[in-house]
Amino acid sequence: MSVTIKDIARMANVSHTTVSRALNDSPLINAETKERIKQIARSLNYTPNFNAKSLVLERSYNIGLFFSTLRSGTSATFFYSAVAGVNGLIHGKYNLVVKGIDDYLEGAPLSRKMFDGILVVSQSSDDMGFIRAVREAGIPLVVLNRSPEGVASIRADDRIGSDRITQYMIDQGHTELAMIEGMPGFSSSYERKQGFIQALVRNGIDPAPHRFVPGNYDVESGYRGMRLLLEQERLPTAVFCANDDMAVGAMKAVQEAGLKVPDDISLAGFDDSSFARYLTPALTTVRRPIEQISRLGTERLLDMIDRKTRPDKAEAELIDTVLVIRDSVKRITR
Repeated sequence: MSVTIKDIARMANVSHTTVSRALNDSPLINAETKERIKQIARSLNYTPNFNAKSLVLERSYNIGLFFSTLRSGTSATFFYSAVAGVNGLIHGKYNLVVKGIDDYLEGAPLSRKMFDGILVVSQSSDDMGFIRAVREAGIPLVVLNRSPEGVASIRADDRIGSDRITQYMIDQGHTELAMIEGMPGFSSSYERKQGFIQALVRNGIDPAPHRFVPGNYDVESGYRGMRLLLEQERLPTAVFCANDDMAVGAMKAVQEAGLKVPDDISLAGFDDSSFARYLTPALTTVRRPIEQISRLGTERLLDMIDRKTRPDKAEAELIDTVLVIRDSVKRITR
């Protein structure tokens, strides 16, 4: 049978409210009593009951992690990294509730009784209705992956990352470059496309419309996108895929056409997913530190909760990306 706060209270000869406050480092309990209670809890291998704590302290002990969507545009690697960054910090302190905004019932109530804080992994401005609802409910909020105005946020610098990898391909002698774009409407898709274009323009290369093909951030759309590029009369020598999942599909399409990466067509991706280094050839890509971003966002959110700072404190933080050079981009001479 599990140990409860009441068991500890009996052994310490104090009320269960005192035990709860001591275990939560309340300043209302003196240091000596607090330490005595914690020692008893440790000796009994006490594990917090979040439901009981929430009743005593009027907190839910739930942290919400909301994604724009869990159905499309959210790769398994992206999802895992985001969850790992949050859970690594709140494990044992809060319950983690993971949801898709698109699956959340329209008009469903949001309150501090449901969530002590919320992280939104935002992909587009379509999320603003939900973000406004969270703020109106007075729930501490940090937005990840996008920087909406007036909201605390942390995101990667996607534009600089795609500019950097495009410049690398150009430095390797490529002037016939194409791009398989990301999920339509996602801010990351827009930023990566703009970074690609600005690198081309800076180097005097025309960003011709036929060199851009649609994608959805999944393997299948990368395959379809590359098939479209392979139908063009003049093939690109290098293709930038807006994420690594699409690069996998693109690589398969190249191989099915009887061509080789990078001998015939060079490929680059974005995200540095866990599988990128194990592809053949190993994928040149951009490392976007999703786990670090979600961890930093969680740290800021916990600070809001503990210090009771304003949930709409609008501090935007930009995290740099890293070019990861492997084997999928070939140096060419003309």
